[in-house]
Amino acid sequence: MSKRIISCAITGSIHCPSMSDALPYKPADIAQQALDAANAGAACVHIHVRNPENGKPVSDMALFGEVIDRIRTVNKEVVICTTTGGGFGMTPEERVEVVRTFKPQLASMNTGSFNWGMFMVSDNPKMQFKFDWEKPYYESTRDFIFSNTFKSMQIYLETFEACGTKPELEVYDTGHIYNIKWLLDHGYVKGKPFIQFVTGILGGIGASPEVIHHLKSETDRIIGAGQYEFSSVGAGKAEFPCAMESLLLGGHARVGLEDNLYVAKGKKASCNAELVEKLAKLIRLMDYEIATPAEAKEILGITR
Repeated sequence: MSKRIISCAITGSIHCPSMSDALPYKPADIAQQALDAANAGAACVHIHVRNPENGKPVSDMALFGEVIDRIRTVNKEVVICTTTGGGFGMTPEERVEVVRTFKPQLASMNTGSFNWGMFMVSDNPKMQFKFDWEKPYYESTRDFIFSNTFKSMQIYLETFEACGTKPELEVYDTGHIYNIKWLLDHGYVKGKPFIQFVTGILGGIGASPEVIHHLKSETDRIIGAGQYEFSSVGAGKAEFPCAMESLLLGGHARVGLEDNLYVAKGKKASCNAELVEKLAKLIRLMDYEIATPAEAKEILGITR
């Protein structure tokens, strides 16, 4: 198969406004960057929302609704993938409320708990923060476990099933592949799974082409070659090397300001579309084809 799906993660919850002026946090800006990314070749846009006054990550249904409405008013075809990552201290029911409320075509579903460390940002003496929330936010991850228990995963997947939403199964380490296998064997994941290797988060597996190859090999062994679709994310400077390895292995790739702020060494991206344009160019140079939203839906088994 020569078709490759480009996903774009528009704003996420990892970077803060002080790191890049390009990072969108107002609903209109998030939606516009999603539309621009789609025009540049992204078949799928991954949506988080933030406090529009200061850019702090939140899980606010009104903000999600505004972003989704703004996208759909202009573009009815691009696949919208909402996050269920939630925020610190949120219950599984609160984290999955966005799926229950909006019934997106696709939504992220994290497949295991792990330490999530971003405290090195607060340790950086060169970092100048614009907003009061930013430094404490990063410092708090020194003692933070990103909780994704089997009970919560069952709640998420039962909600996804009821809402007709395809799960994008996020793998942050090799053990999470075994969790997906258990969920498949016990009927919580139905149909051909869509797995995304998320690499480069402190507490999870590192980011490099070798890691993407390792995760693909292990997934072939545990779940079965050809029995799943996959995409890959490499945080930071590993974004494009990991994307290239994923493409070579027959998978898809995600870029975006959630994962990486630079379009080239020493050059910050001006917007999400610039990152999508670079990946689209690489895909064409490799003689692959960029999947349209309709083709992405067919590949992933999304029926609406």
